[in-house]
This record gives sequence, C-alpha cells and structure tokens, in this order.
Amino acid sequence: MSDQNPPPLPVLVTPDEIAALFRVDPKTVARWAAAGRLPGVRTPGGHHRFRREDVDRLLEEAGFTT
Repeated sequence: MSDQNPPPLPVLVTPDEIAALFRVDPKTVARWAAAGRLPGVRTPGGHHRFRREDVDRLLEEAGFTT
C-alpha cells in the first residue's frame, strides 16, 4: 500500500442545482454548456454534471458571491 492519499474527487452538481443558483431554466444551463461557457461531463447514463469549482467561477464572473 502507498502512503500517499489519492487526490479528492471533484464535487459535481446537476443542471437543476445550477439553474436554482442562477434562477434560470435548466435548459439555459444546457445552452451554457453547449456554448463552452460551463465545462461539464456526461455520466454513463448520459446526464450532464458540472464541477462545483467551475460553477463557483461562473457565479463570480456574473457578480454573485458564494
């Protein structure tokens, strides 16, 4: 066994959670992802997920505080 711990996994959030933060429709979040404004990943089931740190960055750029 190694003495080193693996890096922590990123916190992932759903489009619905992001939409609630920004008070927009979840489809808007999907458009942001398609435009490259919000990088994300797809789960094996085909669902979008986004790293919380990317969402926090977008909130900051929009003038919101986290």
